[in-house]
Amino acid sequence: MAALGISIGFLGMQIILFVILFMVLKGYLYEPMLKALEDRKARITKGLEDAREAAVARDNADVEAKKILDAARAEAANIRAEAAVQAEETAKAIEAEAVQSAKATVEAAVVAADSERDGVLAEMRGQISAIAIAAANKLIGEGLDESRQHAIIADFFAKTPADVGNMSGDNAVVTSALPLTDEEQANVSSSLSATDIEFKIDPSIMGGLIVRVGDQVVDNSVAGQVDALRASLN
Repeated sequence: MAALGISIGFLGMQIILFVILFMVLKGYLYEPMLKALEDRKARITKGLEDAREAAVARDNADVEAKKILDAARAEAANIRAEAAVQAEETAKAIEAEAVQSAKATVEAAVVAADSERDGVLAEMRGQISAIAIAAANKLIGEGLDESRQHAIIADFFAKTPADVGNMSGDNAVVTSALPLTDEEQANVSSSLSATDIEFKIDPSIMGGLIVRVGDQVVDNSVAGQVDALRASLN
């Protein structure tokens, strides 16, 4: 070694210093560095795992949010549909109520008009009777007593046709030109075998009665007699 110019002592000292330096570096630098690298690797691994879990959670949250949104949209559609149905039903109910109210108003107006017309015709009956009696007195040249006058007027407006006794049925309709008195209605009812009798007023028949029982009709009205006379002349 001396021939090579290497000092054994110096070489030994260098080896010892190298070993000491290696041990120092290993203890104070290498191992902490490795530990720091391992810790960083662990943190990176954990961060990646956390990121993966966060991504999974985000995907799950998106799916759940979509489900909630879809459910909300479906519920909103159902609410709109129910509201539309309810609105339509309400509109129909209002329309039906309006139609019913209008119908009731029209019916009430018709009843009121008929009642007013019957009242006017009842008042006119006295006037018509007076004119008819005056005309009859004028024609026959003598006066008629009161009972005879009433009998003539009653026959003209309320005489029951002879043929009604042959009519059969439960429901009858009696039409007169002017309102009949209670006594006249009773007389007509006693001549009919029907259990339900309806009295109607039609000034166009001018006088006499039209009695209808089911499909059977007896027309003893003045208008009917005039039409029959016209037909026979033609």
